[in-house]
Amino acid sequence: MSLSGRGRYSKYLRPISIGFDLLTVLLLPFWFFCTLNVNFLHFAAYATVSWCTVAYFSGFYETYRYTAATKILSRLIRQSVLYLLTVIAFFPFAKYAVFESRQILLYGISVFLIVTIFKFALYLYLKRYRLSGSNIRKTVIIGYTPESIRLKDFFEGNPDYGYRFMGFFSDRKHENMPIEGKVSGIEEYILENNIDDIYCSLNEIGNVRLRELVAFCDTNNVVIKFIPDTKQIFSRNLVIDYYESFPVLSLRKTPLHEPVAIVVKRVFDIVFSFLVTILVLSWLTPIMAILIKLESKGPVFYRQIRAGINEQEFSCFKFRSMRINDQMDKLAVKNDPRVTKVGKFIRKTSIDELPQFLNVLLGDMSVVGPRPHIYSINHRYSERIKKYGARHTVKPGITGLAQVKGFRGEINGDEDMINRIRYDVFYIENWSILLDIKIILQTVVGMFGDEKAY
Repeated sequence: MSLSGRGRYSKYLRPISIGFDLLTVLLLPFWFFCTLNVNFLHFAAYATVSWCTVAYFSGFYETYRYTAATKILSRLIRQSVLYLLTVIAFFPFAKYAVFESRQILLYGISVFLIVTIFKFALYLYLKRYRLSGSNIRKTVIIGYTPESIRLKDFFEGNPDYGYRFMGFFSDRKHENMPIEGKVSGIEEYILENNIDDIYCSLNEIGNVRLRELVAFCDTNNVVIKFIPDTKQIFSRNLVIDYYESFPVLSLRKTPLHEPVAIVVKRVFDIVFSFLVTILVLSWLTPIMAILIKLESKGPVFYRQIRAGINEQEFSCFKFRSMRINDQMDKLAVKNDPRVTKVGKFIRKTSIDELPQFLNVLLGDMSVVGPRPHIYSINHRYSERIKKYGARHTVKPGITGLAQVKGFRGEINGDEDMINRIRYDVFYIENWSILLDIKIILQTVVGMFGDEKAY
């Protein structure tokens, strides 16, 4: 059940690319370093961290459909050279490894060649794939200016980039202007035609209307970009991209949407959840099963359908804290008669949430992130609260910044939800691995003293 999913496969391209690159840097040492007495397990861990770190700071995976081939090649050279330097730095700290410059250089050249061949093969394949009419992004342009006409000509003159221009929108009157409609009706058109990208001329729209459009795009998973009619950069949250020689301003992506950050967060989630599963759930689950079964009939675990990333549904696991009834999908309230005695304790201490570490291992959730809501809550607040849709651009979490700041439990009004969204958006825009660790520690400290846990 997805309100915002576009049904494309582009989101898998970067994970595939990262996975192929890591396989290359990890498998080639078995060929080139077999005589160098290298501990391959230690080198594999070092190489993975080194490659990902270099890629993150060099922007290696920040490649888009409009990125020029020359820019891709320059990033390949920079990534390979910097990575080779980190490989050389490994040997002085490897106790028994033999440093052989020829083998190391051959390894670095081989990594560069294999990754380059793969990148350009994928690059050329995607261009041909888009020419066939697939992997298309539908676009509209707000404003009818010389710059917006140039952008339209770029879209129509470069079909291999995969953009389909759908029309101009403008409230200004021009003779013989081929517009699709007025800006005031653009939201309805976007929803009806599944538009992916809005390109907005900054000379033809006011600040109030612009804020409304940005909020609309956040809610409906639509990308908004800006056509700079002047050389002034209006916000530090804007970054400039070039479609060949044509400049386009984009809202800066959040850290959680960078490919290396996604990998780092996923690795952290897997390691942390695996440790919790082995060290805690392995012995706690049998105890909870006995206590839950002794007090009430029914299953030990309860599965509730929640909205995940891109509002895709998944089964959220919990220890059952209520007696079996026909209203278990409704949220609990204070002194809820459905909650058992054992349930009161495990809800108060958040023990009932621990099975969600299995959701993390399955890939449905993250350890830290916005808490997942049931669909009825999503439908109630998605149109009433600005930026509500932003929380669905990342995986939901077992705990989150809003929860450790005291905004959890029963929702008594719009103000409660507004505060949750405010902290969720702050987390998404300011994520770091240290912030995740801080939230986890605050969650553990607050397990026994939260008055809103019931």
